[in-house]
Amino acid sequence: MSRPRRATGFDPRAGFHREGKDSGPSVPQGLLKAARSSGQLNLAGRNLGEVPQCVWRINVDVPEEANQNLSFSSTERWWEQTDLTKLIISSNKLQSLSDDLRLLPALTVLDIHDNQLTSLPSAIRELDNLQKLNVSHNRLNMLPEEITSLKNLKVLHLQHNELTGIPEGFERLSGLEDLDLSNNRLATVPAGFALLSSLLRLNLSSNQLKSLPAEISRMQRLKHLDCDSNLLETVPPDVGSMESLELLYLRRNKLRVLPEFPSSRQLKELHLGENQIETLGAEHLQQLQAILVLDLRGNKLRSVPEEMALLQSLERLDLSNNDISSLPCSLGNLHLKFLALEGNPLRTIRREIIAKGTQEVLKYLRSKIKDDGTSQNDSVPETAMTLPSESRVNIHAIVTLKLLDYSDKQATLIPDDVFDAAKSNTIISVNFSKNQLCEIPKRIIELKEMVSDVNLSFNKLSFISQEFCLLQKLTFLDLRNNFLNSLPEEMSSLTKLQTINLSFNRFKVLPAVLYHIPTLEAVLISNNQVGSVDPQKVKLMENLSTLDLQNNDLLQVPPELGNCVQLRSLVKCLQESPSNMGILEEM
Repeated sequence: MSRPRRATGFDPRAGFHREGKDSGPSVPQGLLKAARSSGQLNLAGRNLGEVPQCVWRINVDVPEEANQNLSFSSTERWWEQTDLTKLIISSNKLQSLSDDLRLLPALTVLDIHDNQLTSLPSAIRELDNLQKLNVSHNRLNMLPEEITSLKNLKVLHLQHNELTGIPEGFERLSGLEDLDLSNNRLATVPAGFALLSSLLRLNLSSNQLKSLPAEISRMQRLKHLDCDSNLLETVPPDVGSMESLELLYLRRNKLRVLPEFPSSRQLKELHLGENQIETLGAEHLQQLQAILVLDLRGNKLRSVPEEMALLQSLERLDLSNNDISSLPCSLGNLHLKFLALEGNPLRTIRREIIAKGTQEVLKYLRSKIKDDGTSQNDSVPETAMTLPSESRVNIHAIVTLKLLDYSDKQATLIPDDVFDAAKSNTIISVNFSKNQLCEIPKRIIELKEMVSDVNLSFNKLSFISQEFCLLQKLTFLDLRNNFLNSLPEEMSSLTKLQTINLSFNRFKVLPAVLYHIPTLEAVLISNNQVGSVDPQKVKLMENLSTLDLQNNDLLQVPPELGNCVQLRSLVKCLQESPSNMGILEEM
């Protein structure tokens, strides 16, 4: 903002020593003049051993050009200036900062990374407007308690220092969204971290952590948690209940067992390489329906469970350097782009096949399924416990995973014996994807009291029946790659629905009923023909954090969407023109 300032007189903030104009390191007057106009000053990489006084006092002292300017032209209004809001003094040789820092109360960004700082001044508490502070790559061994007064701080980068602890009251930084504490000497994480309720990204990698507080699971908005390169032997079971978590890094620790992930339906990447994990069971995989990357390299796994084949979204699987001697043939039905197997004593696949790469391995595994005369979902043999009509139903998935799976059959209807097999069992998830269904099976209503996840993607559905809307415990619904152009008003009764995927259909507008489902957190409607969005109605969707509008017919995204403060991720791709290109934007 611009403000008038006095040509004479003394600012009350100037109660510190005043440097002569020739003392200390100098800053080109042209830079200072530009900074008074733009509010931004970049002094990175200038070999500075201290911050020049003219920088601290840029908002206080009368500029030198005022003594030369007597014309008072409109372009030289030196008595009006913009307070400094962004100061970059990174990659210098600073060993300390002066308390004169308080003379820059309008700062929103302070970047002092890559210096030789061993401490921060207590005056930092007076930077009330500070939103981003980067003090990484210094020599800090402690933080001043005053840092906890920065109530507007959103981004705090402290990586590559020598910190051994966190000051009391750190949880008062309730607006913090991005916190990087990697490459320090932390041995514990305060339980109070759980009160950092706005945190989206937390990096604790390369420290000396032996455990994580169970309270960390209360960070229900956290999307990215990095705990690589620590000394962790276990992970709190409640980590698996973090509903917003998308990326979890636990590489290079001492883990022997894994938590289950009952609520982590948004988890896209799970990195567990270089640990001591010996077993991987169905319970670890059953809810990872959105997983894209699974890194298990450098562990002590001896086998891969059949349930791995249920991870139909999986694109990258790293099993290298384990003790695996055989792979389930059903793995061949995954749509993997990358499969790493080197460093295992595999006896069932010839080395020359592995050497040819991922697609050849998958092709070989699929051929073994055909040679054995089995279908991809035949996880159990026909026994006295299995009726002949049930031999094509994955009973093991029903009992162990609570999953009713009849996917990738190219079937035009779901046989009754599939539903019959589920009668005496609890079913939480239904997967009827990759078939030729023109309507939703009516018998799915029999599961209305328990099912929470339904996958009907890659079918030929052109409508959603009113009866389907009786599944009032539904939280996740995948309808992508169908022929839908509308949704019934009765879907407003799905009062627990959190995620709906409508990508690759025929919608021309955002279905009106979605505005009336207040629990929705993610709406994915890319690759349709949507031409407009009502920002006022979107604003009323208080829980909506992700809206994917890629590849639609939008000529422009309404700027009013910027007022939807709850919206954290807006993916939009405008109709291609010289000035409108697809972009990914974090709100």
